[in-house]
Amino acid sequence: MCAERDGNTPHHPVLYQEIIHALSPHSAGRYVDATVGAGGHAWGILTASAPGGLLLGLDLDPQALEIASQRLSAFESRVTLLQASYTTLQAQLARLGWATVDGIVIDLGVSSMQIDTPGRGFSFLMDGPLDMRFSPAQTTSAADLVNTLPEMELADLIFRYGEEKLSRRIAHAIVQARPLHTTTELANLILKTSGGRRGRIHPATRTFQALRLAVNQELQSVEDFLPQAVQALAPGGRLAVISFHSLEDRIVKQFFRRESRDCICPPEQPVCTCGHKASLVEITRRPMEATPEEAQTNPRSRSAKLRIIEKLPLA
Repeated sequence: MCAERDGNTPHHPVLYQEIIHALSPHSAGRYVDATVGAGGHAWGILTASAPGGLLLGLDLDPQALEIASQRLSAFESRVTLLQASYTTLQAQLARLGWATVDGIVIDLGVSSMQIDTPGRGFSFLMDGPLDMRFSPAQTTSAADLVNTLPEMELADLIFRYGEEKLSRRIAHAIVQARPLHTTTELANLILKTSGGRRGRIHPATRTFQALRLAVNQELQSVEDFLPQAVQALAPGGRLAVISFHSLEDRIVKQFFRRESRDCICPPEQPVCTCGHKASLVEITRRPMEATPEEAQTNPRSRSAKLRIIEKLPLA
């Protein structure tokens, strides 16, 4: 993948070319980057939709918004950046007076910038506080969950969100070692509890993922966002969703499949009684993935899956 350059630092937004091709931005269009991050996808959309395309960028992370604001400053009034969750999409569009939009992109999960900042507590490879919050305004941190949840609840959380087979053993070890305050403390405890490192995946990977998902309520947020996004699209508008693990991708896949069908009655039911009508069509029946070239130059893209839908004309 070729990195786009805006005159400052080269940036490698995941599946950049695929996103621009999918949304096909044009000068009369309105677009949303629901997780604007450092502004990579937004930069591409604004460039492709010159001279008149407009973009709304949302992000909970004030650090990311500051970088995006600097990065996108040349587009002036064509871009609006707001510190807000993508779960408030409809409210933010109403704030701008936008009835519909022509394209939406959302890049789920944690960004490379967040992972690479030790003070944010996302990485088990760097010492930092057990935080993992996307926004400092959030009240619950990873340390709160690690140090206060009952053992069974903690085990269930690690199993459900991390799909960790050793969840009960890890939760027991955590409870016995409380309080834990840093990423290194937790990672070393999991490493010891798991019997050391085996293979390419660090034993702490799934537990850290589970804590991050729970702290930021990411799966629920995706479920809340998808219906709002489809409602916001103009007929012919497209939604592109990038996910990074199976739990997110499963939610997106199931929603897209359901909303692309005229009937969602149980298969064994002979006559349709649901009255459901398809509101979208799947552009990607199977998710798109990074090319080998992109995966080599941008390691974060290796687990990325892109699903795209298009809003059907109103009946």
